Amino acid sequence: MAMSATRLRSAAWLPWLLVVFTTSLVGCGGGGGNGAAPNPPPAPPPPVLGTGPAACVNGRADGYACGGLRLRKHVGLAALGATAANDVWGWVDPGDGTEYAIVGLSNGTGFVRLADPDNPAVVGRLPTATVSSAWRDVKVAQNHAYIVADNVGNHGMQVFDLTRLRGAGPNVVFAADVDYGDFGSAHNIAINEASNFAYAVGSDTCGGGLHMIDIGIANNPTFAGCHGTDGDTHDAQCVDYTGPDADHVGKEICFNSNENHVVIVDVTNKGAPVTLASFVYPNLGFVHQNWLTEDQRFMFLGDELDEQQRGFNTRTLVFDVQNLDAPVFLYGHSGPTPAVDHNMYVRGKLLYQANYTAGLRVLEFGNLGTDTLTEVAYFDTRPEDDSASFNGAWSVYPFFPSGVVAISDIQRGLFLVSP
Repeated sequence: MAMSATRLRSAAWLPWLLVVFTTSLVGCGGGGGNGAAPNPPPAPPPPVLGTGPAACVNGRADGYACGGLRLRKHVGLAALGATAANDVWGWVDPGDGTEYAIVGLSNGTGFVRLADPDNPAVVGRLPTATVSSAWRDVKVAQNHAYIVADNVGNHGMQVFDLTRLRGAGPNVVFAADVDYGDFGSAHNIAINEASNFAYAVGSDTCGGGLHMIDIGIANNPTFAGCHGTDGDTHDAQCVDYTGPDADHVGKEICFNSNENHVVIVDVTNKGAPVTLASFVYPNLGFVHQNWLTEDQRFMFLGDELDEQQRGFNTRTLVFDVQNLDAPVFLYGHSGPTPAVDHNMYVRGKLLYQANYTAGLRVLEFGNLGTDTLTEVAYFDTRPEDDSASFNGAWSVYPFFPSGVVAISDIQRGLFLVSP
């Protein structure tokens, strides 16, 4: 999730603001000189973009740059009833297997039924509990969505029973089933579906670290503990550990992106969590988000400022975490564009990255002891440019059984693609 205006993560927006300010000065002749500056050449017309369905032919699908992925449908912001999008997650109805995209929006959360991905149906929207926000995050457990937002006052965590979507729509305005109020704003939420614990991070409690919530009874969340000794946590993945470190098998472990360092925490005892490791890596800008390989041997990490600050192309950092007490940084994989990396998730041997202006990038990997990452597919939701700016694809959900992949785009809404 992108950075909040209310904490250190606001630093991510400073380069953009400086660019805007400097550009304004140049346009106004701020550098001095005689006479007005010449008018810039007219910008090229934006590409003509469709809504699908469309196959990827000669590198294009309805105007969007693509490779190996076809456009099932584009659902725009107007249809979602919002002015901007952010996070995306998914739910599969256990009753009949129907898939739903859950889209974070500026003014709430949208629900889209994917019974036919070529003709998705907007079921409705759960409005924000307080005010609009650029930062909203959602995860799912036990057929319930758990939703937080940042810079929104006393929003808390909305709990929504997703089975209410059955037979509903179109464009229903829903109410939350429960409003959990032990924090106000939170930047993100992680859920370990195996343990039924939720972890709000970047909140106004627990020092910005892990605010732990027992969701064993889905509609009765209860506070379980804090881990706030390692600074503000931006994002996290929490798992029941089954990896190669025999000392920690069977424990519940959180892998945290803490803005200026990475932290691994044993949260088995919610009343007394233990930091196992705290570490950094070369050319650190802003530690944004991490995700494990399915065997829990390696960890991918995205840094949200190294492209802007260091001039890298999209950099995917790879760590060997087979020893949870002493992780090892291996290398940074360089992508084909200068776009800023954002949220990324692993399914099998594929890494699905939402890389802002470069859209969705799919990387296949083998043994990650060396750099085996290879881009095998992409779908660019913002074909206008691949600049290192905070526009375009925010997040991706690649876990639908059908193989459909959902992409959220800040300015354009929801995209559904498939191989």
